[in-house]
Amino acid sequence: MAHTAADSAQAGPSYRIEIHNFAFSPNPLTVPKGARIVWTNRDDEPHTIVSAAGAFQASRALDTDDSFATVLEQPGTYAYFCGIHPMMVGKIVVR
Repeated sequence: MAHTAADSAQAGPSYRIEIHNFAFSPNPLTVPKGARIVWTNRDDEPHTIVSAAGAFQASRALDTDDSFATVLEQPGTYAYFCGIHPMMVGKIVVR
């Protein structure tokens, strides 16, 4: 189960994913369990972060330089995409 960063004061280390040129980077991203993942939008267009399997709550629309964070507690592979631009896909592997 994943939680938003606000729900977990004891999150592990933070890992960043940047959104630039309609792509997520790095992609894929491998992290330890309990890691806090922070996406930051560097595009001039809004983007959302949506878990393909509903593993975490979707973000609101992120404008330029806005961020969204979640904590991934369980090992596994987490696929996600932009709800506005569904061709934008990413993957996080939690070990």
